[in-house]
This record gives sequence, structure tokens and C-alpha cells, in this order.
Amino acid sequence: MQTGVRKVAHVLERLGLAMAGAASGLFVAALVGTSYSALTSQAFLLLMMIGGAVGFYLGIDTPPLPGRATNARPDDGAWVGKIDTPELLSAIGTFLAAFSAFACVGLIVLRHDPHIAWISMIMAGWVAGVAMQIVAGTIARRRR
Repeated sequence: MQTGVRKVAHVLERLGLAMAGAASGLFVAALVGTSYSALTSQAFLLLMMIGGAVGFYLGIDTPPLPGRATNARPDDGAWVGKIDTPELLSAIGTFLAAFSAFACVGLIVLRHDPHIAWISMIMAGWVAGVAMQIVAGTIARRRR
């Protein structure tokens, strides 16, 4: 019984993360759409929301390496001094995507009209972050 409750809780958590990713994609798309007239379509908004949802669903809470606890040292020394690539990609991607969304919300709320170069950097940071999350989640789930 407890296993079923844990699975439902995990699915709800992941769906919440996907909704947070979709919301961040919506904020980035809204800011970018006000600066680039070609990107004001509903398709662009939907694409950004889907990208954010997939990135946050897959890239946050990646499974650890098989056969070891999260904080435990490996017995055979195989992973000593090595980097867990999906974990690093997930961390950097989550930071970039969240920071970009945070910057967008701040700019929208404060009604600032930043230079197009800043808008481009925010968009690039968000796209790179979400791409890193998707890659990290895919790698981590394929190695199980």
C-alpha cells in the first residue's frame, strides 16, 4: 500500500514540475514575443510551454547512478573523482531555465523594455537550460 502512495506522490510531484516548466516557458515566450514580432504566435507560445514542461519533467529529479546510494561512496572506486554527467547537466540546465524565467517575470512586472540583446540572451539561456534538462533526463533514464 505504501508503495502505491509513493508512486502517486512521485507522479504528482513530476506533474507539478512540468506545470512549473510550462509556466516558465510561457513567461519567456511572452517577453520574447513582445520584442520579436515574428514570435507572437500561439504556436510559439505552445512550443515554449511544451519544451518547458518536458524539460522540467525529465530534467529535475534524475535517477541516481544504478547500484549506489545518492551520498554513498562506491565500493570498487569506479566513480571516485568522476562527474555524473546527467546530474551536472540537470543542475546547470535547471539554473539557466529558472534564472531566465525569473528575469522574464521581473522584467514583465517592472514593465522594463530591455535591449534586444538582453532578450536574446534570456531566450538563449532558457532554450539551453531546457535542452540540458531534457538531455540529462534522457541519459539518466536510459542507463537504468
